[in-house]
Amino acid sequence: MKNSIIMALMAMAVTTAGAQEKKTIELPAWLNNVKLSGYGMTQYQYSGQKGKESNSFNIRMGRIALEGRIANDFYWKAQIQFNGNTSDLGSSPRMVDLFAEWQKYSYFKVKIGQFKNPFTFENPMHPIDQGFMGYSQNVSKLAGFSDRAGEHASNGRDIGLQLQGDFLKNANGRNLLHYQIGVFNGQGINTKDVDNQKNVIGGVWVMPVAGMRIGAFGWTGSYARKGEWLETVRVASGANFVEDRKIAQSGVRKLSQNRYAFSFEYKANDWTVRSEYIHSTGMAFAKSITNHGDEASKDCSLNQKIGNKAQGVYGLVIAPIVSKKLYAKARYDMYEANGKTDMMRTQYEVGLNYHINKNFTILSEYAFVNDRTSADHNYSMADVEVCFRF
Repeated sequence: MKNSIIMALMAMAVTTAGAQEKKTIELPAWLNNVKLSGYGMTQYQYSGQKGKESNSFNIRMGRIALEGRIANDFYWKAQIQFNGNTSDLGSSPRMVDLFAEWQKYSYFKVKIGQFKNPFTFENPMHPIDQGFMGYSQNVSKLAGFSDRAGEHASNGRDIGLQLQGDFLKNANGRNLLHYQIGVFNGQGINTKDVDNQKNVIGGVWVMPVAGMRIGAFGWTGSYARKGEWLETVRVASGANFVEDRKIAQSGVRKLSQNRYAFSFEYKANDWTVRSEYIHSTGMAFAKSITNHGDEASKDCSLNQKIGNKAQGVYGLVIAPIVSKKLYAKARYDMYEANGKTDMMRTQYEVGLNYHINKNFTILSEYAFVNDRTSADHNYSMADVEVCFRF
């Protein structure tokens, strides 16, 4: 009996000591704030374009992210897109976000790393919250998604340093003004600078009433490649004769890129109204890059067909049928690849979005397409997406 009592007391002592030891162990503060999140977007899409008919199930997007805070003042995030294969930059597993931001003051924040270009209202939006089967054409072509310049697909992102903030509070404590400006490589995601010239991108918007934003954005810089091209040179050939010859060139070829945008958005009473116009000047390379080191990445010939101008505009409305659940939507989406109507592509879209809950959404829409660059100008598209996030 005595031995049994002693053994029981020893067991209790060990258990108590272990419990006390667990209470004294604390993880570093920055680990306590780490959050794992992600989302997936499954898709069925039909296109009736003559000669290019298609209907297919697809994984539009699959991403996982880690984010957290360090010492309260610093926010960080790392995000990877994992759908697709490893041979294509446009759909392969790749890092899309990796940045840290000092957020001690709401009016002056500093962000460094790889993140969204501070250009347009739509670019930084979550693709599920954006609400349609894809970002508008002008944002896709002129904000760094499938950029007209020929850059590899970069999801509207680049590597750089950015300053941003909100200030000028009204009597209710709501900020009336926002600014953001940054310097970037100008080469897209996961890529070093090529021409050692940085892009400067920024914007400012006012918020005169709750839910409304009116903004303007600017972008100046270049996109460059190192490779080979043929350049037309006018040379003298004989006494009074001049001719154009194509001379082989090699090295770094830099294309200036200058863009501006005007934006409007109003979100109130569960309604969303948004419109943005973008204009661009600057030449584009003839081939878009899909793989690092592929033939296109070393081809510095120019796309003379689309020239040095482009522009586009969209306008959309998302209206509640059943608040927080069912929404009707419509979008007008126009893009001119050369800044003229002869290469204009317009989409007229209508659809429904159903939010089963905050983490599960079904997007559906029909689009009538008028594409003046295609032999079949008019055709229909249909898209259904089932989206989830955690």
